[in-house]
Amino acid sequence: MLNSILAFFGEGLAAIGWQQLLMYGIGIALIWVSIAKDYEPMLLLPIGFGAILVNLPLEVVWQHDGAAGAIKILFDAGILTEVFPLLIFIGVGAMIDFGPLFQRPWLMLFGAAAHLGIFVTISLAVALGFSLEEAACIGVIGAADGPTTIFITTKLAKDLLGPIMVVAYSYMSLVPIIQPPVIKALTSKNERLIRMQAVDHDIPRVIFIIFPIAVTIICSLLVPIAAPLIGFLMFGNLVRESGVLAKLSSTAQNELSNIVTLLLGISVGGSMRAESFLRPETLLIMALGLFAFIFNTAGGVLFAKFINLFLKKKINPMLGACGISAFPMSSRVIQKMALKDDPSNIILMHAVSANVSGQLGSVVAGGLVLALIPILIGG
Repeated sequence: MLNSILAFFGEGLAAIGWQQLLMYGIGIALIWVSIAKDYEPMLLLPIGFGAILVNLPLEVVWQHDGAAGAIKILFDAGILTEVFPLLIFIGVGAMIDFGPLFQRPWLMLFGAAAHLGIFVTISLAVALGFSLEEAACIGVIGAADGPTTIFITTKLAKDLLGPIMVVAYSYMSLVPIIQPPVIKALTSKNERLIRMQAVDHDIPRVIFIIFPIAVTIICSLLVPIAAPLIGFLMFGNLVRESGVLAKLSSTAQNELSNIVTLLLGISVGGSMRAESFLRPETLLIMALGLFAFIFNTAGGVLFAKFINLFLKKKINPMLGACGISAFPMSSRVIQKMALKDDPSNIILMHAVSANVSGQLGSVVAGGLVLALIPILIGG
């Protein structure tokens, strides 16, 4: 009897090796930075706890005795089917106000320029030995758009989902740390002091309603595979702007986004099993993801400086950095930088306009990646 009891408890202890102990440390570290540093707590905390859960003895939350465990069920039903990221897009769409962008439509250019790093990073990752599908998922990290990254990774490289998502959301949380030094290195103080002219046009309400419908149709015709991404994002925005679904808009922005984010986080954490996460490729993914993020920020700033060569009235090149999809964090960072150099320089609405265009740009860029990869592989 005693031997049976000891054997029962010993089975769990015997299943723990240094890899599992290291994953516990990684999980605890993610939980710590989410609480102590307030870095993306809604995602990093459940991801960290999920990483601990899935590396417990026998991985029973993932699979046991041939049957799927609780986290694997969530993973299969919510992530492999792409339901979780698409539901989050509804919430994101409901949060976005395109009004500032309608007043300054030229700022949409930054939403394109600040995503060129995706394709540069893809080329670099392939050169370093990753497959084209894996490289595409790594490159998209630079967009600073978690749901798009999840969507693309589940389609192209499911085995890399754990490390890619940890890297993506870690860098998203570090926007206030990563972007300022990049921007300062590429701009002078005089450039950062440039003031932007206020714009206050009245936009007809019908434009707000037509826009999500038109964008969905046009983008889906041009890049059909991007229809789920752009469609769910624009649906959420239409719910917001319709004016007749205030309660549903509030639910999408709050309850729906929060619940799905919680389930998505612990599901992604559940994919971080030691054997798939503790590989040399993980460190390389971290380096390439950071490169993509920095390149996108730099690309937006340099594009703004390039435009200024042809303008009499210059634009503040910091706005180019808002072309990434870290909405609204990036626009807040740029406004804070502007106020530091000049306490009366308000460029927030311009920054928000560029940041909103970056959200659209990341979705379109993700769709292009999904559309081009099969062509390139086939060619």
